[in-house]
Amino acid sequence: MELIRRFDDEIFARGLAAWQWLIGDRRLRPLAASMFGDVFLQGDDGVWFLDSLEGTLTRHWADGQALQAVLNTEEGQDEFLLAGLAMGAHRRGVVPGPEQVYVFSTPPALGGEISADNVHVMDFVVAASISGQMAAQLKDLPTGTQISGFTIKEQ
Repeated sequence: MELIRRFDDEIFARGLAAWQWLIGDRRLRPLAASMFGDVFLQGDDGVWFLDSLEGTLTRHWADGQALQAVLNTEEGQDEFLLAGLAMGAHRRGVVPGPEQVYVFSTPPALGGEISADNVHVMDFVVAASISGQMAAQLKDLPTGTQISGFTIKEQ
């Protein structure tokens, strides 16, 4: 099972539009995505990781070789690709199409479990748009805030 998703520039651009609040004016180019829609981005200063579950963007690696070295390890695959979870969903027959990624039926930020039973597939652009908008709305809320809903806008 392939743990990395590669999309063309247009698909990445459409998906990442909802994350511009976090990316800002950094000049980052998408390299690849995880099966869960997290995105690895190349910048002049290294490789960044857009974590769609946490709603964070952090520089982790000096270059693509350093990223690849981490992703070649079981620990790196589990941390950055959620490999065990992806394989569990795949074993259950949940298999993404060419432009799809895994998403949680009920997002963990809204109380959903991080388990293969809570995983389904969605178009990358739609998934990235929803997760980016949701992260933007949740980022400033105090820990423990009761969430009653959120608004999704057409991008």
